[in-house]
Amino acid sequence: MKETPDGRPARPHVQKKFAMIPFVRRTALILAVFCFPFLCRVSHASKPLAPGEVWKIAEEAIIYGYPLIANYTIMNESFRDRRASGGDVPLNRIENVARVFTPEDTRVVTPNSDTPYSFFCADLRAEPVVFSVPDVEPGRYFSVQLVDWYTFNFGYVGTRTTGNRAGNFLVVGPYWDGDVPEGISKVFRSETEFALAIFRTQLFHPDDLENVKAVQSGYRVQTLSEFLNEPPPPPAPRIQWPTITKELARNNPFHYLSFVLQFCPPVGPAEVEKPLRERFARIGIEAGKPFSMDHLTPLQKVELLAGLKSGMQKIEEQVEKFGRHENGWRVATSGIGDRSVYNGNWLFRAAVAKVGIYANDPEEAVYPLLLKATNGELPDCSKHAYTLTFPPGALPPVKAFWSVTMYDARTQLLVRNPIDRYLINTSMLPNMKYNADGSLSLYLQKDSPGPEKESNWLPAPDGPIYVVMRLYLPRDEVLSGKWAPPAVVPVEPRSLSASGK
Repeated sequence: MKETPDGRPARPHVQKKFAMIPFVRRTALILAVFCFPFLCRVSHASKPLAPGEVWKIAEEAIIYGYPLIANYTIMNESFRDRRASGGDVPLNRIENVARVFTPEDTRVVTPNSDTPYSFFCADLRAEPVVFSVPDVEPGRYFSVQLVDWYTFNFGYVGTRTTGNRAGNFLVVGPYWDGDVPEGISKVFRSETEFALAIFRTQLFHPDDLENVKAVQSGYRVQTLSEFLNEPPPPPAPRIQWPTITKELARNNPFHYLSFVLQFCPPVGPAEVEKPLRERFARIGIEAGKPFSMDHLTPLQKVELLAGLKSGMQKIEEQVEKFGRHENGWRVATSGIGDRSVYNGNWLFRAAVAKVGIYANDPEEAVYPLLLKATNGELPDCSKHAYTLTFPPGALPPVKAFWSVTMYDARTQLLVRNPIDRYLINTSMLPNMKYNADGSLSLYLQKDSPGPEKESNWLPAPDGPIYVVMRLYLPRDEVLSGKWAPPAVVPVEPRSLSASGK
């Protein structure tokens, strides 16, 4: 019996008609029948770009991609395996920074001297990782913040969430579906194939550093096979990490976005991004593929650059709107967290990355940033001395601790000063002097306010200042906005403050 082109028995009249079709037309018919779905996909993907469409997609892509590119810049510098230079931390291994940050530390702006850090970057492609924490003494705050390469906070361990007890925690990648072994306290799933863990351990005062080191020595990171004492699975493919600098990222951001997206698969919760990725592909941004503008016309290339510019401008505008403005401070108490919290607001996510990438969930910490003094000007200690006065009974309401840190506004780095004091925090309160009405005044100025007030002095640079308040485990009054940081008040020209008058 004769068969149709797909191998099924053919009815005689069908066979006869098919045989009568000339060879060329018959071949075309076969191709049309069997390749139609494929051709539809190709025609959809290659649908001509309408005027202005490249601009719109490029703007959307840079707003979406800015945090991913910024994260890769940091990850590349900190963790990429460059054994020849000897300056990097291997993946799946922890680094403890067991010291207090000083003005010598210039790698990261607004360094935190409250909580010495520990870090690891997890490669979850071949297998999960297990990190372990020791028992931490009651009253000492610590946290482990888990951040994926979208810059979503996908989990926390520590005082607020799991307590100060010891535990082993499993971090798995987007494709993992194995069994959870015994001895694991909790499982955290990263949407991306790489993830960052940021450990913070409270330092009460400089003499407490050895106790912090003892806590840090109890932090452990192992692959799952190491934890189980089993043979490891086959290793993941070696990655050719592209070199990146801030200038390179600025000049060709979509090259890096395309690279990073291969580790951010649109599966699980990220499946909602498939239409977004399809739009990006229309201008050449595809996961793991080199980005090129060669397929664009000269006019479309102009549109792409214009879209990049307008997207970055929108990010800058969103930064200015970031948080609430209260008494001259900018305070953000919502909108930061995991994918569900951002809820597709890529512009806000980009602004968070611009203001302070890897920001904690507000429930973990809130960071008021000083913008203006009561005279409406950016505080400048070459012109004035300032006071920050907490009314009686109105110190920052927190469950852990709070601090106020001084930076040079021009660099956002710590300031060398004669008493090596870079912040004032909760642990210093017993040695501070209160006003007659029970209020507490901090003196923000370059020169000493005099022996009687020096316990409350936060030394400042001889110029514009940048002040950050950190509130760890803020209470509901902070999160709801019922409590606001007090205003910073200029009190006198600096030339007079030097005498302590």
